[in-house]
Amino acid sequence: MELRALRYFVAVADELHFGRAAERLHVAQPAVSQQIARLERELGVRLLDRSPRRVRLTAAGQRVLDAARTTLAAAGQVRIAAMQVPTTVRIGTAAGLTARLERGIDALRERAPEFDVVLVDLPVEARLNALRQGDLDLALTRGVGTVPGLTVLPAWEENLLAVVSKRHPAADGSAVGLAELAGDTLRLPAREHDPALHDAVVLALRDTGLCPPAGRPTGTLQDTIVEVGSDARSWTVLPADQVAEIHSTRVRAVPLDPAITIAGGVVVAEDAGGAAECAVAAFRDEGSRHRP
Repeated sequence: MELRALRYFVAVADELHFGRAAERLHVAQPAVSQQIARLERELGVRLLDRSPRRVRLTAAGQRVLDAARTTLAAAGQVRIAAMQVPTTVRIGTAAGLTARLERGIDALRERAPEFDVVLVDLPVEARLNALRQGDLDLALTRGVGTVPGLTVLPAWEENLLAVVSKRHPAADGSAVGLAELAGDTLRLPAREHDPALHDAVVLALRDTGLCPPAGRPTGTLQDTIVEVGSDARSWTVLPADQVAEIHSTRVRAVPLDPAITIAGGVVVAEDAGGAAECAVAAFRDEGSRHRP
């Protein structure tokens, strides 16, 4: 059994789409189909149910997926040991990822206790450039789908929440619709600072036909919370992980209805191989393993 076949299978299981898996692996789609068919023949079970409209894991496929992830992570550790990779792991990160970083770093150290983790806080484009140049070993991102010269591995998905002043009419509600906020001033980061968050909100508003008045672009999280908390008729949108780091009695975070989500991923060099699976496993949410 080849590691390549397992890697192709994991990619299809993550994407639940042969075409997207092929793009992620930078190979032609027929190569992916051939490897999956060969693996199914070798194991004597059907791993995926295929139809013109969707792809989904069979019960056997689910069992094999967990074992495949474990095998690829172990292979990554063998590769690391053979190459005598330096014990420092440099991770590119940004605000609002503290809890995820803590969990991920703990998981990495369980696999390799000798690792010394260095965190580098950079804007998203600077993070990706540093990774290309070899100044980082991996980077965490939100809303990044594909990056030329790098591999993006899906790892989690989180809800976006509306953040309003405690004096805002929606502050005490269990949820709020975009239409209820459309008359108030929307504060978002400039697109060049956080394109993923900016685009996710703008696209959701465009789909509803709403166009709330736009305020000044937001700055740091601290400044944003102070400014929104001081204005009962303004609002912003933040990822749930970032909201968890807010310690202010001046604002409230309210779930959006319908929900808007943003995907998170681990970005690595294209030649990271099995070591990449080890890294992404450390930061992956359980629920995102079977993201449709």
